Amino acid sequence: MRTSIATVSLSGTLTEKLTAAARAGFDGVEIFENDLIGSPLGPEEIRERTADLGLTIDLFQPMRDIEAVPAGEFARNLRRAEHKFRLMRSLGADTVLVCSSVSPYAVDDDGLAAEQLHRLADLAQESGVRVAYEALAWGRHVSTYEHAWRIVEAADHPALGICLDSFHILARGSDVTGIEAVPGDKIFFLQLADAPRMALDVLQWSRHHRCFPGQGDLDVAGPVRAAVRAGYDGPLSLEVFNDVFRQADAGRTAVDARRSLTLLQESAGLTAPPAPVVPTGFAFVEIATADTARIAPLLTALGFSRTARHSGKPVDLWEQGEARILLNTDTGSHRPDPSLTAVGLESPDPAGASARAESLLAPVLPRRRAPGDAPLDAVAAPDGTEFFFCVTARPAGTGRPAGTGRPGDTERPGGVGDGASPGWTGDFTPAPHTPAPIGIRRIDHVALTQPWHHFDEATLFHRGVLGLRPHASVDLADPYGLLRSRAVSNEDGTVRIALGVGASPTEDPARGGRPQHVALITDDLVTTVRLARAAGARLLPVPANYYDDLAAHHEFAPGELETYRELGILYDRDEKGEFRHCYTVTTGRVFFELVERVGGYDGYGARNAPVRLAAQHAQAE
Repeated sequence: MRTSIATVSLSGTLTEKLTAAARAGFDGVEIFENDLIGSPLGPEEIRERTADLGLTIDLFQPMRDIEAVPAGEFARNLRRAEHKFRLMRSLGADTVLVCSSVSPYAVDDDGLAAEQLHRLADLAQESGVRVAYEALAWGRHVSTYEHAWRIVEAADHPALGICLDSFHILARGSDVTGIEAVPGDKIFFLQLADAPRMALDVLQWSRHHRCFPGQGDLDVAGPVRAAVRAGYDGPLSLEVFNDVFRQADAGRTAVDARRSLTLLQESAGLTAPPAPVVPTGFAFVEIATADTARIAPLLTALGFSRTARHSGKPVDLWEQGEARILLNTDTGSHRPDPSLTAVGLESPDPAGASARAESLLAPVLPRRRAPGDAPLDAVAAPDGTEFFFCVTARPAGTGRPAGTGRPGDTERPGGVGDGASPGWTGDFTPAPHTPAPIGIRRIDHVALTQPWHHFDEATLFHRGVLGLRPHASVDLADPYGLLRSRAVSNEDGTVRIALGVGASPTEDPARGGRPQHVALITDDLVTTVRLARAAGARLLPVPANYYDDLAAHHEFAPGELETYRELGILYDRDEKGEFRHCYTVTTGRVFFELVERVGGYDGYGARNAPVRLAAQHAQAE
């Protein structure tokens, strides 16, 4: 189906918005009246500019407070409408959005509303214009699409139909199956928006917190499926009022919007882009650093060994169990401090994952590759982190992942050597080493701080492009404000990514804000922590007050709480199991978390986040 976007959904001047929409691949736009009024270009010039960009003008909006009003007021409304219809002829728009009235002059009289809308449609038809009547969720007397359709049906005019808006429909909790009873040719337009569930006045909810489909909690695909079954064949159009989007780069927002429509059409069964390829685990994380001496001692203390060196790049492979960390010193002067820059995801079909990414406007990043290097495709997430789709080689005949030999063995990374299956580790030359593991098995999760104005985009990217399932959003208390966090994962939890956003724009990663972190899982955290401390790892100190509070919430076995206090271990428990974890101090823009999951615990210790954040602030002072 054709795609469209309302100019109110994007930031900038009208010409900037039109350019962004065209470059993102939209077929058309809705022109918001305020954007036109504020433009130095006349309607004919806007029409030409839009056509030059390959866009159609699918809707002009909004026309407010028209119907069910006293005769004098309605006469003034018709005069206003006549002027707007002349404007639309110049603009080249053939459909106008008329919102249900919120005027204090409006009366609760469906017959009068139908009569006046019929007269409006007569005037519109003379100008070659159609009227799409929309029920605002906060309309004075008409607030549901069912009610709007009864009035349109009673008015019985060929130039009068309804506009369905997914937000207004879902915000009111209306039954979308009723849409199928509306003749398809009377559904003149379909506007789409998502939103998080919020306990707000519906007007404030709509004006400030809408988002693109797939970024909120509403079933936007439901109204789409119902409208298509009814016979609607017009454009799928995004109308999103969002304070953040109005400040963000229009081009990037338009790409995010276009991606959301592709995913929406997929979920509604209208299109079939390349299927999601869900990652099955972490292949590696990459830390860029100008000087490995900043981070190598910490990795050694955490039980990692430098097992190999890339054959053509200044990249070292460090391993313990199935946890792999790449240290890349080819960073340039702009990244002197250790920073988490890339994540390798184990993929059952890397080529399919890349095709999926490209279909969702996440083009594969160019990569310098020497002859013989393993083909590795990467895409950039909204925060700039590169995600690689990988197959990690396994030594032939063993099925054993790289780095899982017995303690004391002198190992080589999996895939290096005769008979190994192909994989990215084949690009590395083994380095002599003596493993000294401390019990770390693999990467449990990665926490990535997002730019504040791209948090919703990040959720959509990780869900749509990477095929991960989003969990509920939570707010975390920081000494300097609330932080928002949302985890995404695959079904079995072998890939978990915690997305976070700071309390202000100054905490964006690109501006040197909050660090990223890598969580490493062990089966015996107490032993792992003791070994790490003995090897020189600096762990984040935890205030004694925390353990006093912990004692009030839980009962522990004799000596258990004292051990946690001694080692700086944090603790959480739910109905499924237990969670123990602790943190290293931050090095550059990276720190590590050591975790132990017991039973079916599936969270991240969110109740302990304020303690960790306060301790990190104290360390930074």
